[in-house]
Amino acid sequence: MPIGTIINACAIILGSLIGTLLRRNFPERIRRIVYQGIGLSVLVLGLDMALQYDNIIFVVFAMLLGGITGELLKLDQKMTGIGNWFKAKLKSSDSGFTDGFVTASLIYCIGSMAILGAIDEGIRADRTILLTKSLLDGFISIPLASTYGLGVMFSALPVLVYQGAITIAAYHSQAFFTPEIITQITAVGGILIMGIGINLLELTKINVTNLLPALVYVILFAVFF
Repeated sequence: MPIGTIINACAIILGSLIGTLLRRNFPERIRRIVYQGIGLSVLVLGLDMALQYDNIIFVVFAMLLGGITGELLKLDQKMTGIGNWFKAKLKSSDSGFTDGFVTASLIYCIGSMAILGAIDEGIRADRTILLTKSLLDGFISIPLASTYGLGVMFSALPVLVYQGAITIAAYHSQAFFTPEIITQITAVGGILIMGIGINLLELTKINVTNLLPALVYVILFAVFF
């Protein structure tokens, strides 16, 4: 039972509700500087993760093949479609709903704490990392929701599915998650996190969603080569 992931999702929901309630009371200049602070922090976190690679060739080819695969599968359109579906069901008129759902989902799911925490819970029943991540995600949800609205809250669903699946997989196949595989996943995840940071800072627009298959490719490279 992925208890840590459930707590994580609840923290995101709580933080999002607080941020949504505070939305009207957040001056634009305060919201903007907080947003920039999050962007810089995410960028540094991603850089720290990316530099942990074991084999840079695997990382480069995983990013290239992952990007091509994501474009062919049109993952960004599918992710946006999910956000729009939630928006339609809620009959929300919030223009930032879908962007909030996509951005928050990527931030919460791609980081090393999501992967390592879920694996740790599955293998050793240790929820320390996920509980720490829950605290961080809850606080990050407040300024994100104050900017994007309720879309951020619905990112708790991808977190439940993604982290929960990793925890269950780790529990049933503990020998598969070797230190080498975890390191390579962390490195690719770090590059994706950097992309999110660049998007948050509005330096340029990187389609991080379509790069997600890189996480699968780097695992295959680590296993077979």
